Amino acid sequence: MEYENREEYIIKKYQQDEATMVQLFVNWSLSNELDPLALYQRAYPGQSANEALGKALEEADPSERDISGDMLLDILQMFGNDDLAFVVSEEMQKLDRK
Repeated sequence: MEYENREEYIIKKYQQDEATMVQLFVNWSLSNELDPLALYQRAYPGQSANEALGKALEEADPSERDISGDMLLDILQMFGNDDLAFVVSEEMQKLDRK
């Protein structure tokens, strides 16, 4: 594999993994009857609309909503989304109290 192709592959793979992370966040939110846009806005109040989040909402599949909160937290933290992981953690605590 040429270096340029390898670099392109790594970038593309990261982008695919990131899209999967966003989709998992959306699926978890919807399965827990939470608004993923509102949660994201709470985590990142200074950011404008997130294109990947909007696309994930459009493509959300109700049959693919089985993800544990702990797994989602691990995935968010792996991608450096600590602020969003914190908000998800708060929501998990609220859900546990119900």
